[in-house]
Amino acid sequence: MSIDSKIKQLAKEYASETIANRRYLHTNPELSFQEYNTARFVAQKLKDIGLTPQEGVADTGVVAIIEGKNPESKVIGLRADMDALPIFEKNDVPYKSINEGVMHACGHDVHTSSLLGTAKILHQLRDEFEGSIKLVFQPAEEKAPGGASIMIKEGVLENPAPASMLGQHVAPNVPVGKIGFREGMYMASTDELYLTIKGKGGHGAMPDQLIDPVLIASHVIVSLQQIISRNRKPANPSVLSFGRFIADGVTNVIPNEVTIQGTFRCMDEEWREDGLRRMKKMAEGITEAMGGVCDFEVVKGYPFLKNHPELTRRMKNEAIAYMGAENVIDLDLWMAGEDFAFYSQVVDSCFYRLGTRNEARGIISGVHTPTFDIDETALEIGPGLMSWLAIRELVKQ
Repeated sequence: MSIDSKIKQLAKEYASETIANRRYLHTNPELSFQEYNTARFVAQKLKDIGLTPQEGVADTGVVAIIEGKNPESKVIGLRADMDALPIFEKNDVPYKSINEGVMHACGHDVHTSSLLGTAKILHQLRDEFEGSIKLVFQPAEEKAPGGASIMIKEGVLENPAPASMLGQHVAPNVPVGKIGFREGMYMASTDELYLTIKGKGGHGAMPDQLIDPVLIASHVIVSLQQIISRNRKPANPSVLSFGRFIADGVTNVIPNEVTIQGTFRCMDEEWREDGLRRMKKMAEGITEAMGGVCDFEVVKGYPFLKNHPELTRRMKNEAIAYMGAENVIDLDLWMAGEDFAFYSQVVDSCFYRLGTRNEARGIISGVHTPTFDIDETALEIGPGLMSWLAIRELVKQ
């Protein structure tokens, strides 16, 4: 029997267990940096497979190694994130979250259970490949500074050092049974902007005696968009959005200050720094010119995610070999953020999407919504495909 046939057979055989693991994780979600029970669950499942997991990496992360023949010849890293979101689940399903206000609304339960399935397949087939597989179960993708950055600082990309990293993410806009890839730039850097515009408040009927922070803040918001439209290279994707503007006055009372919160996203680290520098300078300059004071704070998030072109091209071709060309699609740029980007800045990486949508069954909600769910058929496809990709990449010299 060919190796791909063996993988498909095992993926099918283990699918019910993978689904059960996913449902347990979905029922018992934990927030970023609080994944203690999740980590214990993952570690025990790895021990049951026959592996010796390293626990406590980045506090709640878990790492394990599957050694094939000649284990030091090459190492491939496989990553899954484990944390949930602060969302009240509205799904009426048997595996609904029992932790009120916490939900796996971004599919990390899928990623974790899928990688456990992959681990079981690869351990079963360890005598049929050369090299080693490093399994990375990562905490806190959803919260800065990101579990990936901490795991890297604690040496997850060393001893042994993976030649490349693979990761997958659910895609609720892609039909179940299909997989998506994109070479090069894929997901955006994410920085949070916090501005406080300080003026002098008072009665709305006497603006000449005031320094109106509402007016100043309005000028600032409109003017900052000029940086995106006039200082950025047109071919460089970038987004600046403000979602919070608080001027706590009333109809005839102008407040002393206004607070603004927004997000800046792009796909070029040099432009990222230049854009933030220009924004701070412009906001402070406009505010000063109008008589006020601007506090401009940036909370740095994740870098942009870049899929190594040659690696991603190989993985796409291998996915076609495993699933058929009709089931492999090209992805568009996505301006969301993802801390897998930290791996992609250090080692050749490929981050691809696992289709989970099923319109016939009403499974259509997007990630980060209280009704997000998946077609669990994906939990046979995901572990099998990742096992195949890992083995095929080990063969590549």
